[in-house]
Amino acid sequence: MALTRLLIVLLGATLPLLLFFSRAEAGELGVSYGRVANDLPGPSSVVNLLKSNGITMVRIYDANRNVLTSLANSGIKVMVMVPNEEVAGLASSPSAALQWVRDSVAAYPSTQIHAVAVGNEVFDSRPDLNSALVPAMTNVQAALAQLNLAGAVKVTTPLAFDALDVSWPPSAGKFKDSITESVMRPMLSFLQRTGSYLSVNYYPFLTYMAQPESFTLDYVLDNSNPGVLDPDAKITYYNLLDAQRDATYYAMEKLGFSNLAVHHTEHGAPSGGHRKPGGGGHRRLLQDGGAVASVANAQAYINNLMNRVLSGNTGTPHRPGADMDVYIFALFNENNKGTGPDDVEQHFGLFYPNMQKVYDFDFQHVINGGGGGGGGQQKESWCVANAGVGDKRLKDALDYACGHGADCSAIQPDGSCFEPDTMAAHASYAFNSYYQSMNRAAGACDFNGAGSIVYDKPADTCSSAKPSWCVANAAAGDTRLQAALDYACANGADCGAIQSGGSCFQPDTKVAHASYAFNDYYQRKNRVSGACDFSGAATVVYQQPSLCAATTSWCVAKPGVGDTQLQQALDYACSHGADCNAIQAGGSCFQPDTKASHASYAFNSYYQRNARAAVACDFSGAGSIVYQQPMVGNCVLPSNG
Repeated sequence: MALTRLLIVLLGATLPLLLFFSRAEAGELGVSYGRVANDLPGPSSVVNLLKSNGITMVRIYDANRNVLTSLANSGIKVMVMVPNEEVAGLASSPSAALQWVRDSVAAYPSTQIHAVAVGNEVFDSRPDLNSALVPAMTNVQAALAQLNLAGAVKVTTPLAFDALDVSWPPSAGKFKDSITESVMRPMLSFLQRTGSYLSVNYYPFLTYMAQPESFTLDYVLDNSNPGVLDPDAKITYYNLLDAQRDATYYAMEKLGFSNLAVHHTEHGAPSGGHRKPGGGGHRRLLQDGGAVASVANAQAYINNLMNRVLSGNTGTPHRPGADMDVYIFALFNENNKGTGPDDVEQHFGLFYPNMQKVYDFDFQHVINGGGGGGGGQQKESWCVANAGVGDKRLKDALDYACGHGADCSAIQPDGSCFEPDTMAAHASYAFNSYYQSMNRAAGACDFNGAGSIVYDKPADTCSSAKPSWCVANAAAGDTRLQAALDYACANGADCGAIQSGGSCFQPDTKVAHASYAFNDYYQRKNRVSGACDFSGAATVVYQQPSLCAATTSWCVAKPGVGDTQLQQALDYACSHGADCNAIQAGGSCFQPDTKASHASYAFNSYYQRNARAAVACDFSGAGSIVYQQPMVGNCVLPSNG
């Protein structure tokens, strides 16, 4: 909402627009699965609860064997954690870090562990560990690399938001002096270098409960409200969350890290409870929760948050293209937290321990039960041409769109969407490119009446679009290429294959590595306009380039491995992205109906889909890489190489 209002002002003033951003992709919603309680269901029941509610991502506060075993073959991504009390030991001993990774990550090949959190809110709860934090993260990363897991598992550490010394106005955001140079700068460098992300625990709702005189409840819930102006940046914020997020981004930028992503490792609102006298902790409230900590308010806040992530309307005024990956705190109300049953600490759960919902929510669909109309309520929409206005008006509007930020290269005579060569088709393409780049601001689809917003996806007039790839411009120079490469790797590109020892590490040149990262980012963004810009360091090509000099390879079942181990590995591959339809009964590669042939097909599909990374053909010793194209019966195993 904030960006929409700002863009309408700029458009109305007919000021030249210098920067255009693509609308963010939808992020991913997960849950923080805390277990500080004595009445919770068992892990296997919890996994069924997660799956039945469409929850695809979970964070746990340790590496509990029962939990990780129950999550095996579930398709749910898992963040495990090094408890604070183990951070110092892992910082001082690479061998201890290696053993921890063996025991807590590598020991669960059928569980989709995708991240390791080293500690939790260390600055806030264990400041004595500040100096050990980055060394511990570095040792865990090195252990993952040694076990060929670094491409699939990211290392991060969740910060409490009070790691910022200044958060208002957002443009003045900065980290505390005590940690800025000693910890934050090396940490951010580590995260960028490894393609990871900063993690922050955001609690805007609790900020309001601590400072009710500073904000309106609608501003916190992300309902309609007049907004609050950042007087320095001249940007109006319409919800506290965006103000806190931008304060984080500004703080990172002050240290030279302008492209690093931020994930939300905790984000919640209490549905009840009151402040208890005494005690400490950063979540302790300065006022009685009373009517503020209510089921209705928690439902409004969480639904608006969920709607926002699911709709893809995740940008901020300062970072319009920012994604939002969010772990909602918490899965359950936890009865051993805080000081008693009336403490707000026990009322953050989405579910009661009996697995009944505390209030209605939906992890898969935007719903209107959030109690407001904030940023998350925006519906998916497109901008199309009104053919009835005539070709002249369409041409004038098309020229305006192409001259003010729309990417119109695809509708040029040699472009992938030139056909059908009609004014209405070309105008619709340009109008929609402009509209999406403006974050779907209502005024961005006017064009003096030549454009119209629609909420049903229009017919694809570009279905015969030529395939395209994104490659590096060598003339940009290594410094610019490195900066753009770091951005791609930190914002969704899978760069595991171009790490040392990876399948596409050779040729070891900046241009080759950047081309690989740029193209992976571009393809993951569905080749949308602007996803292959990188500030001029990249270009779109329509002939398939050679992005990897590695020899073409395949993954097959290793001879001598028993059927039981093959079946477990086959199940893992099929539930983690391999296309196993062809080996189902009646499928084109069902014969020969043996465990080894079915496993070879599934292993290879998984391996190819994971860019032939060496670790993607491990399967706990059940898979083997070969360099001559194999056959399974009459079925030739494909390669993406």
